[in-house]
This record gives sequence, structure tokens and C-alpha cells, in this order.
Amino acid sequence: MSEILDELEEDTQKDKYLTFGLDEEEFGIEIEYVREIIGIQPISEIPEIPSFIRGIINLRGQIIPVIDIRARFKKEVLDYNDRTCIIVVDIKDIAIGLIVDKVLEVLNIPEENLVPPPDYKTGIQNGYIKMIGKSGDGVKLIIDCEQLLGEAEIELIEDLD
Repeated sequence: MSEILDELEEDTQKDKYLTFGLDEEEFGIEIEYVREIIGIQPISEIPEIPSFIRGIINLRGQIIPVIDIRARFKKEVLDYNDRTCIIVVDIKDIAIGLIVDKVLEVLNIPEENLVPPPDYKTGIQNGYIKMIGKSGDGVKLIIDCEQLLGEAEIELIEDLD
């Protein structure tokens, strides 16, 4: 019975993406990674960690490390405002908060509307983008959650909680 329920849950999450914005760009995360969305909260900074890891928050008694996606993507870091959100995701069995400019919506993007990102042979690393989703007249850059953090960063984050 639990196998049937797992299949049903997996089927309802298939092709679903939580979309968010950074500047004018729109990104998506596979909904299966998303635990919850919360407003920006006080962040406790931790010395001597990579600058894109802003620190930790206390979410109902659980310590959650938070990553500023703007900083991770080497964009200009802006002051947080009332639209800034933290998307709490589970990556490799670790809860991590992703700070984004704004959450947009949950979209259904069928597999046939997904294409791989261009293969840059210029030395530019673009390992964070898994696919490009075509939606209406626009595109959504689908984040590869598994690639947001390297092994050393995962070890560092595991030590924080």
C-alpha cells in the first residue's frame, strides 16, 4: 500500500517546479526538493565560511544553513525586502534555506518542454542549471539542486547543524 502512495505522490510532483525570480531572470526548482517557503528571518552569521552561505536560522528548533542564491550565482547582493523569501529545500538529506528575491508560482512544465542548457566550451562553469524549461513565451532556468553545493561545502554545512 505504501508503494502505491509513494507512486501517487511522485506522480503528483512530476513536471512541477517552484519558480522564483532574481532580477529579471526566472528560475525553477523541482517541487520534490521543496519543503516550505518562509519569509526572511534574522540570520546568525558564522565566521570563516564561504560568502554565499549567509549563516544559519532557527526554524522551529531546527538549525538551517541559508545560502544567498544571488551570491552563489555571483550576482550583486542586494538588501533584503518584504518580497525576499527563503525556500527550504532538502538536498542530499540536508535541510538548506535558499534566499531568493521573490517566489513566483508553481508551474507544470512537461518533459517535452525541457531542453538541456547550452554546452559552453569556453571554460564557463554552469553546473547549477540542469535544464531550460519553455513556459508560454518565456523560459525558466531549472536549478540542479544536487550541484548547488560541492562536497566540501556539504561537509561544512553538516557540521553546522
